[in-house]
Amino acid sequence: MAAGLFTFMNAMTLTCGTKTLDLSRPAVMGIVNITPDSFSDGGQLYAGEKVDLDKTLRTVESMLADGADIIDIGGESTRPGASPVTTQQELDRVLPVVQAVSSRFDALISVDTSTAQVITQASEAGAHLINDVRALQREGALHAAAATGLPVCLMHMQNQPDNMQSDPVYTDVVTEVLDFLQQRKQACLNAGIASEQILLDPGFGFGKTLEHNLALSSSLDRFVDTGQSLLLGVSRKSMIGQLINSAIDSRLVGSVTMALLMVQWVAQRRAQTGASNGIILRVHDVRETVQALTVWQRTMDFKQEINNL
Repeated sequence: MAAGLFTFMNAMTLTCGTKTLDLSRPAVMGIVNITPDSFSDGGQLYAGEKVDLDKTLRTVESMLADGADIIDIGGESTRPGASPVTTQQELDRVLPVVQAVSSRFDALISVDTSTAQVITQASEAGAHLINDVRALQREGALHAAAATGLPVCLMHMQNQPDNMQSDPVYTDVVTEVLDFLQQRKQACLNAGIASEQILLDPGFGFGKTLEHNLALSSSLDRFVDTGQSLLLGVSRKSMIGQLINSAIDSRLVGSVTMALLMVQWVAQRRAQTGASNGIILRVHDVRETVQALTVWQRTMDFKQEINNL
């Protein structure tokens, strides 16, 4: 089948330790929050005050069956107003799950963490990607990530979770977010992390108003032009709720729609420039997102075939 907007012959492959991730098409990252207080699914994988490992593994199995390319495991809530956890609390939550998922499934595992010790031990336990909302700014995190040899995702966040939504202000949100991410990319390069192992995330909802989020989503071409692959997460976030006046548990259609729009905008820019950077969507609702992407892919590829006749 001829390559259309959705797939590219020159698209990159991300090397993730012992595994590789094909980014010739958008990849779907399933969110597994093993926290009691995450904004959407906090506590759902708990039995009393402890993580329910059996339920967590069933959740992972379901996500993989639904088409998830990556499982993102996080042990610290970063919802607006969230309080930090201790390193030991995060280790106690994350490591058993990473170990269990790694031993039971042939899955690519991402760990959502900012903490150096968690980065190191999660890598040793079987993680393949480091996803950090603080862009490796915590003490020791950059060195720890570089030492693993794994790819890293750098996200922009204004302030910290406990105060990030307290009147966030920017002069030019797109330029400021891009400048920050480029600075953190350079720090990674200086630490020995290869450019092709660095992903960027604008951080929708992290220290941003609805207008800031819309400005960022409407300017994804500038992020594509950095040459880095992108990780984008809008699933169930307040920006979706504000757009459709909906509670968290009623944001499925809005979340999938926004994800699909962002994929299309990135694909259009790649088609215009010949760029090969990929895109990863971080989502709660794997099956519905994969279905939407599949419909879009097959439709766009068919349209390209007709145009090539």
